[in-house]
Amino acid sequence: MAAAVEAAGGRKASCFFEFDLRSDSATKLFTCYSFLNDRRHVKLNSIAIDPQNPYYFSIGGSDEYVRLYDMRRFQLDDSRNINQPVDTFCPKHLIKGGKVHITSIAYSCAREILVSYNDELVYLFQNNMGLGSNPVPAQPEFIDTLNQPQAYSGHRNYRTVKGISFFGPNDEYVVSGSDCGNVFIWRKKGGELMRMMNGDKSVVNCIEPHPHFPFMATSGIDKTVKLWTPAAKKVISLPKNAKEIIASNERGREVDASRAEVTLSSDVIMHVLRLHRRQSQLHAENEPALANFASDDDEAFYIGFGNAERDQRENSDPRECIVA
Repeated sequence: MAAAVEAAGGRKASCFFEFDLRSDSATKLFTCYSFLNDRRHVKLNSIAIDPQNPYYFSIGGSDEYVRLYDMRRFQLDDSRNINQPVDTFCPKHLIKGGKVHITSIAYSCAREILVSYNDELVYLFQNNMGLGSNPVPAQPEFIDTLNQPQAYSGHRNYRTVKGISFFGPNDEYVVSGSDCGNVFIWRKKGGELMRMMNGDKSVVNCIEPHPHFPFMATSGIDKTVKLWTPAAKKVISLPKNAKEIIASNERGREVDASRAEVTLSSDVIMHVLRLHRRQSQLHAENEPALANFASDDDEAFYIGFGNAERDQRENSDPRECIVA
């Protein structure tokens, strides 16, 4: 048996499927919905299976919560709500924030859960840090009793989807790519940054360690996959410009976080597009020479769209329609 997140666009990106390798078809197990709005789908980005108990798996996507599920619930097929996770995880300051999403999840051999957030930090959760099956009704008194997860900082996960992983024979290290083109390696215990290695001219996205040997593969925007192995005869310090790179990553995160965002409904966006199309037609009729419109003073406006169909607007994520 193998399990996978449906990678198709639109609403199907929130569905979870089970694949039996002996069969040609897949079985849909559940659809992931928001805890705050049971009509809004959570688009899934990552899945990780517990290495010590393969019945348990964790998923993450377009909100701030890691959801832990038990496969045996689906096999029992009883009357319980199988969409409900066994447990959820989230840093205290991100609970009910709605401004971040999860790009990658990984399990350590000790069943710790490593999570990378978009334009936030990487966090390491222990099993006793869960918020319960539904984090929304969790009381502040209970949340205050939970320990904070270990955080790993210095990188930036904004421009693309970054993977994360453990490294070392006993998962002693945490590894992530970054928008600055470097591979970041932290000591798992304590979060100390140990190495920064230039892995791409633009962005490092994927991190994949060898399951048995001290090798690691990374890739990004470049057309090459790079292989790494410990070969230095002495401890190598961080690059001389490490502080500048880390400061630049932090500064970019702060600038983007401070930008005001205006959320528009689908109706408003379609109205803007109709006006734009009408204006373009009038220009084409009156002045057909396209070169006459070129100007250094022209302003451009970019509108991002989600993949939800117009007849399913109530299910779409309002954060998908943003004018910045």
